[in-house]
Amino acid sequence: MQRLVAVCTLLAACRPGPSPLRLGTTYTVQQSGALAVLESRWTGPRFTTVVAPSGQILRAAANGDLDVVITHAPALEQRLLIAPGHAALRCPLVASRFAIVGPTTDPARVGAAPSAAAAFRQIAAVGGPFVSRGDSSGTHVKELALWRAAGVTPVAHWRIESGVDQAATLHLADERDAYALADLPTYAKLRDLSLHILFAADSALTNPYTLYVVRHPNAPATAGAFAQWATRAGQAAIVGLRLPDGTAAFNVAAGGCTAPP
Repeated sequence: MQRLVAVCTLLAACRPGPSPLRLGTTYTVQQSGALAVLESRWTGPRFTTVVAPSGQILRAAANGDLDVVITHAPALEQRLLIAPGHAALRCPLVASRFAIVGPTTDPARVGAAPSAAAAFRQIAAVGGPFVSRGDSSGTHVKELALWRAAGVTPVAHWRIESGVDQAATLHLADERDAYALADLPTYAKLRDLSLHILFAADSALTNPYTLYVVRHPNAPATAGAFAQWATRAGQAAIVGLRLPDGTAAFNVAAGGCTAPP
């Protein structure tokens, strides 16, 4: 992660003018199309983007290597950014949904589960297989929370850790006829999958994205301006993205930018 940031910084140093705003965000923001919307609509000073799992992005921000981040791992955001005082502004942005996807045969009968936690218990009961991100991403953090809610400790012989991004993880699950946790907007972009959405009807599968302006000695003045724009015009553009059935891929996250306590 630090190497990626260093490369971006070196490239920026070769150009005239002030250093660009450094934006860090996640694979699901990129692979869902939300990042492209922000990049195409922003008319302010240029910014460079680093894409990585939420955990890596938040650690880079805490080290002062990023100016603005958009992540979807609330517990990690609290522990790595807010509690140590590294967040100057916290701005709710948008929310998508997770879904449990898997093979049409659905041997664990996930489609009939009464809750996401129950679905995870049923996957464990039949011994998966289940493909996990395993990479401290927001998706991985949500998956671990669902295993805890299910009262299950997954075991290695049926839970495979991909260590790669959301799209690559879903392709691996497809190859293995396995279950996985998917960000719905990203899943919808992958038209070549045979995996089916089996369960999504649980508020526990809400996937909130939050933008943070990072506090560090060299933070650019444009960071606050970008945050205000992203939570207004940028937000409106993102919620215009649609799933194949015509429903919104993202919903507005209520609340404006505030300084964390």
